[in-house]
Amino acid sequence: QVQLVESGGGLKQAGGSLRLSCAASGRTAGTYAMGWFRQAPGKEREFVAAITWSGGTTWCANYVKGRFTISRDNAKNTVYLQMNSLKPEDTAVYYCAADYSIGPNTRMTMTSFRYWGQGTQVTVSS
Repeated sequence: QVQLVESGGGLKQAGGSLRLSCAASGRTAGTYAMGWFRQAPGKEREFVAAITWSGGTTWCANYVKGRFTISRDNAKNTVYLQMNSLKPEDTAVYYCAADYSIGPNTRMTMTSFRYWGQGTQVTVSS
């Protein structure tokens, strides 16, 4: 099992920045990809960004491209989501996810990720 714990959420004004972190623990040996999803009230959980173990491949949803950047520090078993130019529509609970079976051709859907964190709230005010 892999346990994921998110941190860094909070309240920001539009145009501001936040950096989310997700620390993995437990069975972390091996090369696992990590990603971020988000879920706004009344909406389905949607993909935000993901990164392979090496960092050589990243994915980013069109609605955050150019504003959000995903990175990871394997020495710390941690993935980061740098969120800039925040908009009120970015308000959501952000979830970290991980899986060992993701490759460059994997579709970025919830079912592609086996391990999930509890989420961290991000609220952007206008």
